[in-house]
Amino acid sequence: MAIEHFNQLLNKYADLIAQVGINVKAGQDIIIYAEIDQADLVHRIMAAAYKLGANQVIVEWKDTILQREFLKHADQATLSSMPTWFSVRAESLMANHTSRISIVSSDPDGFSDVPSDRVSLYEQAYQRANSAVRQATMNNDVSWLVVAAAGKEWAQKVFNDLSADEATAKLWQEIFNINRISLENDVVADWQAHINTLNKKAAWLNQQNFKALHYHSAKTDLTIGLAEDHVWEAAESFNKAGNRFVPNMPTEEVFTSPDYRHITGTVQSTKPLSYSGVLITDIKLTLEDGHVVAADATNGLETLQQLIKTDAGAASLGEVSLVPHDSPISNSNIVFYTTLIDENASDHLALGAAYPSNIKNGTQMSVAERQAKGQNDSLVHVDFMIGSSDMAIDGVDQDGHLVPVFRNGNWA
Repeated sequence: MAIEHFNQLLNKYADLIAQVGINVKAGQDIIIYAEIDQADLVHRIMAAAYKLGANQVIVEWKDTILQREFLKHADQATLSSMPTWFSVRAESLMANHTSRISIVSSDPDGFSDVPSDRVSLYEQAYQRANSAVRQATMNNDVSWLVVAAAGKEWAQKVFNDLSADEATAKLWQEIFNINRISLENDVVADWQAHINTLNKKAAWLNQQNFKALHYHSAKTDLTIGLAEDHVWEAAESFNKAGNRFVPNMPTEEVFTSPDYRHITGTVQSTKPLSYSGVLITDIKLTLEDGHVVAADATNGLETLQQLIKTDAGAASLGEVSLVPHDSPISNSNIVFYTTLIDENASDHLALGAAYPSNIKNGTQMSVAERQAKGQNDSLVHVDFMIGSSDMAIDGVDQDGHLVPVFRNGNWA
């Protein structure tokens, strides 16, 4: 790709992130979380945000190498507790309604040589200290967005037959493609059309008001009850001020809340999960009365077990999401090794917390009130992919009748 063309596409991407993803409003504060090798994209997003009237753009830089060495060598007391200023900063950011942009670009297996108990210890400490940000994000109090950028280590994992530079260039092209960005198109108009299509699917599901969903494929036989007063959502969300934003780019999903008390059966993953820098493959879970009673994986089993033990809610489900197998990301036949993209190629579920917006008036309820409706609560929310070309999904209506929702991996 010629450098001039790349720069034009990257500018369109930055504009899309600011204009549609976060939907920057005048006077808004924004924080961007990014790896140090993504300064170019960060600077372009910053310029686009200030052009739309942002008040200030804060950047929190990350460095996988630095973090890996810290996880290897810090003592357990340091790993298990965050400094006081971290929580104070998190609370201050959310009190100021600071919008969040997270850029995914690091090696999905970057912490594979770190003992899983050390990774888990730090992850749990981080989630506790960052609870103000996590709660505001889950509740859509602020606008938030997760996007991808091509890091060299990640690119070479995806395209392991190419040199680092060739793999990075190819990954950038795929990121542009799956985000509907080309030199010729009106990307904002194309995204609005895409959002409208997904909203129609959500509206149909809300009209059905299913009691449960039954999943069946060669690898999965699972019945998932749906939360009382559940709401199906699609690409767009609305923050506390009523401003629209798009939390994930790309996005192909329609999702809602399961009832964590009523989930039974077995489910197996169909794509790798990168969690805390460790790849977990071939996840197999058995659930009874809504909770995991057995877990297995070909790789990363110890990390999976640590995840499920995070707290009581981590052993149940907080999200059920429908994604057609015949979709742009799936049809690329590329495994991206990052949940942001792979979850939009496949039906997926999430271990852990539910989104309050996935039940009626949920954002105004206490945790106890939401749990009474069947919504799960946890420190974590971790998606894993289960979709396949042979997946059949039936909705169970309030009278127990089955309504086809998916056949052969696609909308019925």
